[in-house]
Amino acid sequence: MKFFRSSQSLYSVISGLMLLLTAWACGSSDQKKESTASSDTQNEREAPKATATKKPIILFYGNSLTAGYGVEPSQAFPALVGQKIDSAGLAYQVVNAGLSGETTAGGKSRISWVMRQPVSVFVLELGGNDGLRGIPLKTTRQNLQAIIDTVRQKSPQATIVLAGMQIPPNLGTAYTREFRGLYKELADKNKLVLIPFLLEGVGGIAKLNQPDGIHPTPAGHKIVANTVWNILRPVLR
Repeated sequence: MKFFRSSQSLYSVISGLMLLLTAWACGSSDQKKESTASSDTQNEREAPKATATKKPIILFYGNSLTAGYGVEPSQAFPALVGQKIDSAGLAYQVVNAGLSGETTAGGKSRISWVMRQPVSVFVLELGGNDGLRGIPLKTTRQNLQAIIDTVRQKSPQATIVLAGMQIPPNLGTAYTREFRGLYKELADKNKLVLIPFLLEGVGGIAKLNQPDGIHPTPAGHKIVANTVWNILRPVLR
């Protein structure tokens, strides 16, 4: 897809990781927009109340797309999905555990810490940075499987939603095709709920992406939120 027009790496800020871990341990969020969007300010305000009422948690776990790089936390698609959940009268707490620059290896390394609290729904959005860097697909597949296995171990009853991603053919059509296919492969193997392509209707459309051509604008995030909601809504009770 043309939306990945370069193989630039999405930067990762160590301080953002520390803030994410502290926020999750406390059951709340307190991140700044540019360092990471591991959580939005609405989650921060609602976390104590949600913990007290024991709302089931929907955890969004990904890279800068989930984190909402370049937009306000409230404009990122996890926050927008949270608004749809509230409008539908569903009692869930949305936690954004996105981290800019995250690869599947990074996600694998921090998943046990993040999963210190049980979750009801786990939305996994990782792999895009692997594809941009040409990381061997075997490694990406193994890392994603390890994350899935850890979630199943920590929260056996959780529904896992896997967000599919696509990359341009810079590294060859075979790599591109296999990369796209590994998400469905993992979803079928593990009986996951699959979002075929997270950036459907957004990727490659200039007006819906920031100047880097990678990260959605607020308007782009609205479309992504609708894509996620269409898959997520039937899962929620």
